[in-house]
Amino acid sequence: MEGIVLRVRLVSGDSLDVTYEHDSGSESEIIDHVVSTLADASGLLRCRHGGRLLVLYARGVAAVEVAPRGAVL
Repeated sequence: MEGIVLRVRLVSGDSLDVTYEHDSGSESEIIDHVVSTLADASGLLRCRHGGRLLVLYARGVAAVEVAPRGAVL
């Protein structure tokens, strides 16, 4: 399973680093999937923050940055 680390800025101004895993595809295809999911008003992503499962809702996300080498989780 391929995974990428995302730095997410929420509409509240807070930010957090999460790991998003997808079954198949290259890194660029996974990024396209993340962007298209969050572009939909009802979109959601299941991610990991440390050892916890986290669900990101599109309406709460202001910006997403892909970490080049991974963030400290």
